Amino acid sequence: MRTLFTFGAVFALAASPLLAGSATAGKAFVSNEKGNTITVVDTETWEAVEEFPAGNRPRGITVSPDGKLLYVCASDDNIVRVFDTETYQEVFTLPSGPDPELFVLHPSGNPLFIANEDDNLVTVTDTETRTILAEVPVGVEPEGMGISADAKFVVNTSETTNMAHFISTEDYEIKHNVLVDQRPRYAQYTADGTRLFVTSEIGGTVTAMDIAEDGSPEVIGKISFEVPGVEPEWLQPVGAKVTSDGKRLFVALGPANRVAVIDAESLEVLDYILVGQRVWQLSFTPDEKYLLTTNGNSNDITVIDVANEEAIKSVPVGQQPWGVAVIK
Repeated sequence: MRTLFTFGAVFALAASPLLAGSATAGKAFVSNEKGNTITVVDTETWEAVEEFPAGNRPRGITVSPDGKLLYVCASDDNIVRVFDTETYQEVFTLPSGPDPELFVLHPSGNPLFIANEDDNLVTVTDTETRTILAEVPVGVEPEGMGISADAKFVVNTSETTNMAHFISTEDYEIKHNVLVDQRPRYAQYTADGTRLFVTSEIGGTVTAMDIAEDGSPEVIGKISFEVPGVEPEWLQPVGAKVTSDGKRLFVALGPANRVAVIDAESLEVLDYILVGQRVWQLSFTPDEKYLLTTNGNSNDITVIDVANEEAIKSVPVGQQPWGVAVIK
C-alpha cells in the first residue's frame, strides 16, 4: 500500500487557481488517477480553473444530490474522501472497504454503494453516520455500479466472474445474476428504469436487458462495434451514459479513442465520435447539452455537443484522468 496522502503539506500549492472562472458557471470535477488530484473545469469557458489533492489513486467520483459534496474513491487509501464543491476542502471520509473503484449514490443521498475490487465485495456505507451498513459478497473483481430508477436495485458488474449482480437495496441480498461477456465494466439504467446496459471491455460488446416491473432482467440483445481502420481488439466498451429520454446511448471505446452513438431502443450503432486517447468514463452536463469524456493517455477531457453528436473541445487536465462528475 502506498503512503497516505499528506494534504496539509501540499494543499496550498495544489489548490491555487489556474485560471479565473465564472462564479455562476457549472463545474466538472475530473479525477486524475496517477496525478492524485481533482481538476475543476469551468463548464462555461471550458478551462481548468483549479486542481486540488484527492488522495492516492482517485478513480470513481460523484456528487451529492444538492451538489454540495464531492465523493471520491481514493483507491489506494481504502477510503472515500468527501470534499466541499465550493472550497475544495476535504470535509470528512467514509469507510469503503479495500480498494474502492466505482460507486453509486442512492438518489436521496444516502447510502453509498461501493465496489471493492480487491475484496469481492459491495460495501454499503451510510453517508450520515459514516458507518458501514452491509458488505455484500459478489463475483471476482467487482467494478461497475448502477442503480435502478426506483432505487430498489443496485447492479454490480464483476470483471472476472463476467456477471451482473442485482442487489436488493431493501435487504442487500443478490436476487438475480446475469452472465455477460468478458470483463464487464459499467452498468447504466435508462431514466425510466425499463432497460439496462452493461459494457464488456474484453468481450467488445454491450449487453442490453429489459427490466420488468419487479426489477428482474431479461437479455434482449448485444451490441458490437466495428470501426474502419481500428483493430477489433481495440474496441473496448467501458463507460456508458444514456440520455434521459432513453433514445441515445453513448459508450466509451477505450483505446479505440472513440465514443459510440447508439439508438438505445433499436440497439443500432449510429456513429462514432473521435475523442482523446484511451477514453474511459463519461458524464453529461445537467442540461445534457454536453457529454464529457475522460481520456487517460492524452491527459485531457473531450467536450461533445450532444445534439450534433460531435466533439467540439479538448481541455487539458491532470495525469491520467479517470472519472468525471458535473454540477450546475
